[in-house]
Amino acid sequence: MFKNSQTYMPTYTLIAINVAVYGYTSILSGNINGTSDSVISSYGQYNALVLNGEPWRLITAIFIHADLLHIVGNMLFLLIFGLRAEKLFDLKEYLAIYFLSGLTGGLLTLLMGPDVWSIGASGAIFGIIGASLIYPSRAIGQSIVIALLFSFFLLIINSLSPDVNVFAHLGGLAAGLLIGYALAATRKPRQMVTYKYNYPSSFGK
Repeated sequence: MFKNSQTYMPTYTLIAINVAVYGYTSILSGNINGTSDSVISSYGQYNALVLNGEPWRLITAIFIHADLLHIVGNMLFLLIFGLRAEKLFDLKEYLAIYFLSGLTGGLLTLLMGPDVWSIGASGAIFGIIGASLIYPSRAIGQSIVIALLFSFFLLIINSLSPDVNVFAHLGGLAAGLLIGYALAATRKPRQMVTYKYNYPSSFGK
């Protein structure tokens, strides 16, 4: 029987890991308010280095954040939509959505050219957002249009800043929507119980 991932609290775990990594990079940077260029160059996604044999940067970059505002904003969205996703997906599904979405965002970022840098968990978080929005609609057979519209509305309002990596957001969101839709389409519906009432055709007999 399907079990959700609330017991394992992956949302709080991921938030704790991200905060711990930010604390570590702050110590290396010598500044709690921002991550230094040297730390970003060591762990961030620099497309030229990824293409030249350092694909691990696609994963490490997900846990690196530029400054306090960056990590606080990302962790707030992860908290809101991650707790929702915990009710819908088991632990393996949750983690698969998170990391595959982050990876997809990173891969799409490679199209921006070799001289592009990228850091942050936004792609992974947009995957969680997309999956948690589309799954309920598809699971009960409703139209997914509203879920898609709301997903892309969030994408637009979170991509207005010139420093935002729209490719990572778009890639993560697309991956989350596809995975959430596929899980809802393939999962067997929960057993439903139908109650029937038999009323006597006449009274007083």
